[in-house]
Amino acid sequence: MRDTLPAIPPRFLCTSDAASYLGLSPRTLEKHRTYGTGPNYRKLGGRVVYALEDLQGWADLATRMSTSDPGRGGVHPAKAGLAPAHPNASHRR
Repeated sequence: MRDTLPAIPPRFLCTSDAASYLGLSPRTLEKHRTYGTGPNYRKLGGRVVYALEDLQGWADLATRMSTSDPGRGGVHPAKAGLAPAHPNASHRR
């Protein structure tokens, strides 16, 4: 008799699966990670993984009701210099 585990949906996705979930290329998601403009991620050992709720939350920032709706935030292109300021960042001189 073979022991089987119930089918448990994944809680974390690797970069290529997370990119597919969002409809992006893995390279675009890597750029977002590098520039700090993408969804939160975790490093488990040497692996980068994304929680499904973090991916959905990041995508939800782009929700709009109409073209004139400013929304709650935004999902910007993966470019340097577009990362939002961290709320706990301190400015030292």
